Amino acid sequence: MADKKDTATAEAAQGPRSIKWDDSKMQSTYANVCNAASTREEVSLFFGTNQAWNPTESELTVELTDRVILSPFAAKRLSLLLENTLKEYESRFGELKLDA
Repeated sequence: MADKKDTATAEAAQGPRSIKWDDSKMQSTYANVCNAASTREEVSLFFGTNQAWNPTESELTVELTDRVILSPFAAKRLSLLLENTLKEYESRFGELKLDA
């Protein structure tokens, strides 16, 4: 029976693994609104669109279309990925300023 050290050595000898992205079943959805909620076990991301922004109305309706549920570890990796992606975007196109 192989121990953990033997397994790790065998995996290292194979070299780095490549990732094949299979997008054959991928669907694209546009969202201009995102919200998040969490529990101890999961982080939920909610995506949707607001059809029109009318500052005279007291209520804004957002049509939620998609929910993505992640483990906290996957959510942390997503957070880092988005942070790095936005830093790269801003270095090319300028700083994004958000309304308060």
